[in-house]
Amino acid sequence: MRTLLLADIHSNFHALQAIDESYDRCIVLGDVVEYGTDPVRCVEWVRRHADYVIRGNHDHAVAQFIPSNTGGGFRRLAAATRPLHWEWLSDTQLRYLGRLPVTQYLDLEGLKTFLVHATPRDPLDEYLGADEATWRERLRGVEADLVLVGHTHQQFEIEVDGCRVVNPGSVGQPRDGDPRAAYAILEDGQITMKRVEYDVDASLDQMKSTDVDPWVIDLSAALWRSGGAMSKAELDQFV
Repeated sequence: MRTLLLADIHSNFHALQAIDESYDRCIVLGDVVEYGTDPVRCVEWVRRHADYVIRGNHDHAVAQFIPSNTGGGFRRLAAATRPLHWEWLSDTQLRYLGRLPVTQYLDLEGLKTFLVHATPRDPLDEYLGADEATWRERLRGVEADLVLVGHTHQQFEIEVDGCRVVNPGSVGQPRDGDPRAAYAILEDGQITMKRVEYDVDASLDQMKSTDVDPWVIDLSAALWRSGGAMSKAELDQFV
């Protein structure tokens, strides 16, 4: 079985569409929406093609109509796009996001697999990269051979006491300095990390066709072209 692993699409349909892989099943590890401005096509793609989907923090916030916190950088970007998502997404699409499980156990190729967007301690919000010691703490009580996560927008695979923790990276908004859409393939028990170029200009043209403020377009362009390699000061300069 060939499994396509996706995370953090963030309403960037052109990045999602660029992934041209054959697969037997598809798993989406949360955050289908926000930041970008093409949520309808992203949600519908996931509804049609994904076999298993878990809820990310942005999916949760949009579905539950949670006002965005004020602040700079990514919070400001979420605050700018979230109200538009409420206009664009249908009641059916919002219910779909709101009913996604927060965690899920699966059997994948004989591997007991645990799906969570962030961490088992805080499934929606805790940021944790490839830190083996901290993951050892977070995996206490989790009985799994394989843990699949998203949220950090960075690809990694580590082994912690016989359990593999895998993050396929972000499809729609990478933050590791590589602007290409990130994803992974699980086949015969092996993980292959992958990247693919996508048409950033097409994503920006789609964004320009909406009612977002010009700074949203400028910030999105900087993030997409740099692969998220921006300091807090650089993020906060977009107003």
